[in-house]
Amino acid sequence: MQALIEDIKRLIISSLNLEDVAPEDIDPNAPLFGEGLGLDSIDALELGLALKKAYGISLAAESEEARRVFSSVASIAEYVAAHRV
Repeated sequence: MQALIEDIKRLIISSLNLEDVAPEDIDPNAPLFGEGLGLDSIDALELGLALKKAYGISLAAESEEARRVFSSVASIAEYVAAHRV
């Protein structure tokens, strides 16, 4: 699971062009939106597309499940591990 978490951190950084952020700067349990990384809804869409391309997973954009999954790197990793194609 740790390798997947690190891969997702790198995916977030590259897909969202977070040039000033290193993987070790991202706490896997910290919120991705609002506080924490401070991502917004456009970032969520871009991240969703990157996750679909990389892992074959898809979430409805405004669903409660998407909000839960996108709450942290750790929750994304858990979802990917359980649902990757």
